[in-house]
Amino acid sequence: MKQMKPPKSSLYQSFSCAIDGIFSSIKSESNFKIHIVSALLVVAMGFFFQIAIYEWLWIALAIAVVMLAELINTSIESLANMVSQEYHPLIKKTKDAAAGAVLIAALFALISGLIIFIPKLIEAV
Repeated sequence: MKQMKPPKSSLYQSFSCAIDGIFSSIKSESNFKIHIVSALLVVAMGFFFQIAIYEWLWIALAIAVVMLAELINTSIESLANMVSQEYHPLIKKTKDAAAGAVLIAALFALISGLIIFIPKLIEAV
């Protein structure tokens, strides 16, 4: 008897699924939209103030960390909602921890942005 092999996933399919996940989050998650608008504003400020390459690296890291945390939070919340629509203390703990990760990422991004942009704003005044 011949065993069936699972279908192979192509690199294209992998990227396609990943991009679908990002766009799905953009469409359905208001916080993700806020993070994108914030990132665009910070990037515009970076160009305006002509920040140094090492500052761009910190900005890019901060944006990536926040976006990653938000995507992971969204996936955890979606899975938790599928498991149970009713209140459960472990699901609450899971969702709260994921939201806490986003908060820590956002605070890191905020502090990084303040360290980079406050001196430039003071200099511009």
